[in-house]
Amino acid sequence: MIIINVKDGESIDRALKRFKKKFEKTGVLRELRSRQAYEKKSVARRMEVKHAVYVEGMNKEA
Repeated sequence: MIIINVKDGESIDRALKRFKKKFEKTGVLRELRSRQAYEKKSVARRMEVKHAVYVEGMNKEA
């Protein structure tokens, strides 16, 4: 459960922004989307390796 304490004089928009940031860090939405369709472990691993190769390529260019 995410708890956001609203400080005195703080706008609701600011508190909502902090809530959204905290919610995003928990990864709930990401996990929900991943559970919607089953992905075999071999496919998940292949995508993970493909992403790692992509990131490594990006690091070499910079």
